[in-house]
Amino acid sequence: MKKTTQLRKLLNSGKTLIAPGVFDGLSARLVQRAEFAAAYASGGAISRSAGYPDLGLLSFTEVVARLAHIVEAVTIPVIADADNGYGNALNVQRTVKQFERIGVAALHLEDQQFPKRCGHLNDKKLISTQEMVQKIHAARAALTDADFIIIARTDAIAVEGFDQAIARAKAYVTAGADVVFVEAPQSIEQIEAIAQQISQPKLINMFYGGKTPLLPMERLQQLGYQIVIIPSDLQRAAIHAMQETLAVIQRDGDSKAIADRLATFNEREDIIGTNDYLARDAQISKNAGS
Repeated sequence: MKKTTQLRKLLNSGKTLIAPGVFDGLSARLVQRAEFAAAYASGGAISRSAGYPDLGLLSFTEVVARLAHIVEAVTIPVIADADNGYGNALNVQRTVKQFERIGVAALHLEDQQFPKRCGHLNDKKLISTQEMVQKIHAARAALTDADFIIIARTDAIAVEGFDQAIARAKAYVTAGADVVFVEAPQSIEQIEAIAQQISQPKLINMFYGGKTPLLPMERLQQLGYQIVIIPSDLQRAAIHAMQETLAVIQRDGDSKAIADRLATFNEREDIIGTNDYLARDAQISKNAGS
């Protein structure tokens, strides 16, 4: 089954889908091994993994190259952050075609101006509703796979207010978005109001420390949020773990003191599939010699 079809079936199942944020092939493999049904390729996490803040500094080609690694590493569907499509409606079409070509199952486009900012930073600026509608039309027209999911994100709550965010979200659905993503609601009341006013499938961003209060998955499912992304928690955990390990290495010259908290050599190789690659290489050599 195509990954797009897998994701479409998950979306239509009635169960809330949790998609942890990944930023490379290794983190994507860990998400799959933890038995999540989908992964979220976080634009912010990908940018930070390259040493840059989430301010739209990575190029389209740099992001596509990283996404290709992520998609190839797993068999579960990958939902990708396409930022603002990397330009105008024509750029959006190229973005959508390339994301579809490398095997992404869904993407979200946002209505921020370039350069964009992390959705939980201040001083964001938006394009007009009309321009975003044109981008959604362009994205839909560029697709060849009917199961590919277009998610429309609006950052309007922090810029134009809650009511205008709802108005924009409804316009984006009319334009052809499969799923609505109203970014950074700032209260439980706003989370509930989004659910009440938008009947179409909805995505919500849940991570500790952001502007949006955390709600249990059971409550989010009751409210009708079909997709929950948790963009940066794996990366934040990795940052802390690396800092602690570096401190021990700086102190002792090696990491023996925290060996019980490190993946073993064999665990690491198992996660990355080294033996599978070696077995395939041996089979290729055998077939070539027969």
